[in-house]
Amino acid sequence: MQRSQLKYTFQKRLGFITGLITILIFIIGLRFFYLQIFQYDFYKLKASNNSIRTIPIEPSRGIIFDRNGKVIADNRLIYNLELERGRTHNLDEIIQKLAPIIKVSSSDKELYQEILEANPFTDSIPVKTDLALDEVAAFSAKRFLFDEIQLKIRQKRYYHFNDITAHLVGHINRINKTDIEELQKNDLYKRYYASRHIGKTGIEKSYERLIHGFPGYKQIEVNAKNNVIQLLKTVPATDGDNINLTIDIELQKLAHESFGDKRGALVAIDVNNGEILTYVSQPGFDPNLFIDGINSKNWAALNNSKTKPMLDRVIHGLYPPGSTLKPFVGLSALENNIRKPPFTIDDPGYFNIGNKRFNDWKKTGHGTVGIIEAIKVSCDTFFYGLGLDLGVTQMNKDLSQYFFGRKTGIDMMNEKAGLLADAKWKKNKLNQSWFKGETAITAIGQGFTQVTPLQLAYATALIANPNLNQKPHLLLYSEKKELFNNEQTPPKVSLDNLKLIQEGMLQVTQEGGTAAFLGKGISYSMAAKTGTAQVFSLQGQEYDEESLPEHLKDHALFIAYAPAENPRVAVAVIVEHGGHGGSTAGPIAKKFFDNYMKQISY
Repeated sequence: MQRSQLKYTFQKRLGFITGLITILIFIIGLRFFYLQIFQYDFYKLKASNNSIRTIPIEPSRGIIFDRNGKVIADNRLIYNLELERGRTHNLDEIIQKLAPIIKVSSSDKELYQEILEANPFTDSIPVKTDLALDEVAAFSAKRFLFDEIQLKIRQKRYYHFNDITAHLVGHINRINKTDIEELQKNDLYKRYYASRHIGKTGIEKSYERLIHGFPGYKQIEVNAKNNVIQLLKTVPATDGDNINLTIDIELQKLAHESFGDKRGALVAIDVNNGEILTYVSQPGFDPNLFIDGINSKNWAALNNSKTKPMLDRVIHGLYPPGSTLKPFVGLSALENNIRKPPFTIDDPGYFNIGNKRFNDWKKTGHGTVGIIEAIKVSCDTFFYGLGLDLGVTQMNKDLSQYFFGRKTGIDMMNEKAGLLADAKWKKNKLNQSWFKGETAITAIGQGFTQVTPLQLAYATALIANPNLNQKPHLLLYSEKKELFNNEQTPPKVSLDNLKLIQEGMLQVTQEGGTAAFLGKGISYSMAAKTGTAQVFSLQGQEYDEESLPEHLKDHALFIAYAPAENPRVAVAVIVEHGGHGGSTAGPIAKKFFDNYMKQISY
């Protein structure tokens, strides 16, 4: 009885448990059915919001060094306050909310609007850039009040020498629509998925392909609120190449300071390999102003300045060469067997072409003058006749061999070619005939001829070393990449003829030469040529420098190389409205040579 009772109780309990399990299974089945059928669309949408996002990783721009490893441009970490582009923001309300802890200036607001309109590919836009550490701390403490604002760490380019290297190094700026179109056209857009900036001028633009690097990415899973669930994958970015320039920053600073408040340019080139040691365009500007877009006030100040600080005078400045062209015209004459020694003329101080008189700079003339003496004392009369004997066509052809009237091939963008004018050019440009007098003044570097400071420096280097077969260049080497080919064919010239020109230039800095005062007391020999280029026509009147306003004074030019017996470096200096070349541009060049010679003597 007891056993049957226990059996009954057990079966009863088992039936209850079985029924309970069956009910639970039924309920779970119903729940599954409900979720799978009736709630399918809801959970499908919710699951889709837990998505995988690919976030590009920006590469660091390569660091730019001088030839001795001193940093010219590098990157700093900064903090920005940014707003997501895809969301609608009331900027004024946000600025007002931020006001108690961080001030957003009118220029910050202006920059925000500019980036919003001009950079459609930027995922977030800074409302405040480069926060001070106390501002970062203040915002972080109250971050919960600003859901719409993101505090982001960015890299910012920094130029250490401001206006001293502004034209040389150039600057970066934010990528705009035009940049995007150009990148897409050249199949480079993928390299910029993570980037906000691109090189705009100078070395930053010329070597963008090396300096920029390649982006990486990370894959993350996020939920509907954009919170990170997990990191799935990371592919690091490949940073841009570090590059060393041929520039010696100490010589660069010295040359820059030598100009004082004068305007002009100085270029120094190693005559044995084409390396540019100094590249000064004065005045300059602060390239740091351009990195995130220059504001309208600063841009107006630079763009409207009468001193034209944005003009890269080294490769974009065009000037009459004045008497610095005479050595090259003289070499052309010698190469064409015209006026070779012992040929001389008797210079009375003028040269007549028909009934028109062309005066020498020295009213009383220079007496008996040959090719060497003509260069030494810069005899205009000698070169007037020489130019007529040569003819403008042959003269221009020979000058072109020294890269006048054409680009030197420097590794900078948009180099200007200058101008070697002739009858055809004048007819096409001015619809006027060419006169013999124009050939005569072309031979002394006046008239229509225009050159850049770089062309003068490179041509001088080719006089110093006729075997120089390298283009003038600024890249010494890069960290990872092969360098481009700098080679080009130097002019073909008779060494005997060249020695006559070299001797004439050497005597310029010796007793009786137009720059004799520069050669006194120096421990090295300097071969040179002074030049003065007219800014406006005197129309037969006497030139009185002291009575002229600044903007009408002649440009001062000076070319030289040293040591004369074993050339190492060639220099060209132009001082705008500086008057006589020897007295104004010459001392700037001498200061460079003095310091350069100290370096190589160690």
